[in-house]
Amino acid sequence: MSSIISDFNSDIRINWPAAPAAPDAPQVAVVSSYWYNPFMNYNLYIVPAILVTLVTAMAAMQSAFNIVQEKESGTIEQINVTPIKKHIFILGKLIPFMILGIILFTIGLLIAWLIYGIVPVGNLLTLYGSLIVYLFAMLGFGLLVSTYSSTQQQAMSLSFFFILIFNMMSGVFNSVDSMPQWAQIIVQAFPTSHFIKIMRMVVLKGSNFGDILYELGAMFVVGIILNTWAVLNYRKTTG
Repeated sequence: MSSIISDFNSDIRINWPAAPAAPDAPQVAVVSSYWYNPFMNYNLYIVPAILVTLVTAMAAMQSAFNIVQEKESGTIEQINVTPIKKHIFILGKLIPFMILGIILFTIGLLIAWLIYGIVPVGNLLTLYGSLIVYLFAMLGFGLLVSTYSSTQQQAMSLSFFFILIFNMMSGVFNSVDSMPQWAQIIVQAFPTSHFIKIMRMVVLKGSNFGDILYELGAMFVVGIILNTWAVLNYRKTTG
């Protein structure tokens, strides 16, 4: 019986025509593309962040040196006996360096355009509006350092220490998203982190004020805290 069934199956295989081969299934290819930096130009990513570090160093260190220099020269005592209010004095120290920071930022944008060919996709008004908020925060930090420092050497050491932390943890060379969760929470208190993100968003993506509201709000809140702290910590004998 087994032999009969085997022969019958063999005859069927010989007599039936071979089934046509199935056509090859279409292949799906997955190709990655980068919307805002398609050629992965490193300059487009790093130059805006480097410009932020330059503004940070100028704003924090120069504003910190200002009051300390007057302490060492003795002119701070003459200011203390005047009827000027503390917040007016701090504001007077803040505005000149804010103007200097805007000039430095403008020079940096020109150099980025002339040397690297980087032209911001977004509105320059968005960049400069964000810059003013950032300078407000960082100048407040510098003034706060100056109220705690007695010498220029002490002010330089404190400023340099915090500037290094700001630059290393704010996403200049590595992504904040790759950091541990506790580090990402700490970085939220750094104005430098928010301004670097704003720079890349505006320069590469063309983001507007609506896209950067969180970063602007975070920098403004930190600026209010630092400047208020500096005003309260500045001990004035009269006024």
